Amino acid sequence: MVPQRSGSKKGVAESLHPGRAMGNLVGDTHRQRCSLDVPFADDFGPAKVVYVHEPALGLAAALVIDNVAAGPSIGGLRLAPDVTLEECARLARAMTMKNAAAGLPHGGGKSVLRGDPRMPASDKQRLIRAFAHALRHETDYIFGPDMGTDEASMAWVKDEIGRAVGLPTVLGGIPLDEIGATGWGIRCAAEVAAPRCGLDLRGARVAIQGFGAVGKHSARFLAERGTVLVAASDSRGTVHDESGLDLDRLLALKAGGHSVVELERGRRLERDAILDVDCDIWIPAARPDVVREDNVGRLKARLVLQGANIPFTVGAEEVLHGRGVLVIPDFIANAGGVICAALEYQGAGQAAALAAIDEKIRANTRAVLDASAAERVSPRRAALALAMDRVRQAMRYRRFSIL
Repeated sequence: MVPQRSGSKKGVAESLHPGRAMGNLVGDTHRQRCSLDVPFADDFGPAKVVYVHEPALGLAAALVIDNVAAGPSIGGLRLAPDVTLEECARLARAMTMKNAAAGLPHGGGKSVLRGDPRMPASDKQRLIRAFAHALRHETDYIFGPDMGTDEASMAWVKDEIGRAVGLPTVLGGIPLDEIGATGWGIRCAAEVAAPRCGLDLRGARVAIQGFGAVGKHSARFLAERGTVLVAASDSRGTVHDESGLDLDRLLALKAGGHSVVELERGRRLERDAILDVDCDIWIPAARPDVVREDNVGRLKARLVLQGANIPFTVGAEEVLHGRGVLVIPDFIANAGGVICAALEYQGAGQAAALAAIDEKIRANTRAVLDASAAERVSPRRAALALAMDRVRQAMRYRRFSIL
């Protein structure tokens, strides 16, 4: 592990502070072997932590390259006012596991940039270009879009350093958000998982926490299979109708920059009320740790498809497993976006990417559920065993293991 800093001696290291990162994702077994002063290092990584701070621009950011044994890391750039180094490290590890599970020739990395994603486009462009420029020599990291960033953001990165995926079509990219690559993968996982918990997708009631790029496409693709969207939430609140929401109207509202709570028909509730909705399928598609040990008892669903990265704590997932709720882990269910990104990086087109998502996510969901049943462990434990075994195999071929 090689901590680095770009910029002044104070700033992002204080605000993007490290915490209990890796234990929440892989457990304590592999922690703290060679951590020095970084509390989230273990046998798998991170290979490198880079802080970037430029006071003149108001730039506070960080990059975590977790593990590149399988190849250069791919991971999104997250822009939010409250991002932390802990979040970045945990997301980077999730990307290592996701890329390994999907059998991609890439390791895991993640970058975070502190700021309001609704800032003027000119300010956003200046910050993203400056961050990309600061990372121009970090060739083991390939930028992708994430919360608060999009295809235009990746075009700016591409122009600066030449390493980005999720590009606009005119630059040879596959528009991940436009085609709903992650949402397509959620549907593929649902089609495999639903029969395992005795659930028929036709008529199944769906609630989606976070009706953004992932959430809305998940709703759209699942609706094609006959599911009924009964609740959706965003940063302003929740809208609920047990008889079913008007999905077309909801999609139009979001396309126009409006909130789900502006839907004319449906009960308007508090944002966190999405946890209490009686449903068959619950899809978290927003921030990390929205379901924890202190609120998991509120969840009323038979199947959870994790559209967001690290949306549940490990403890919360174990509680649900004990209750018989089937939870498909994030790095299995939501891998559609990075599969699409990796295929784009190789020069493939949209049709090939969607076919690869279908094949890989169905196969991985099936493999994880088979292992979970055979070993009598939660799907997350089964998925981690599968992914970590693949990472270890890749590490054996490297001179320096994770580097």
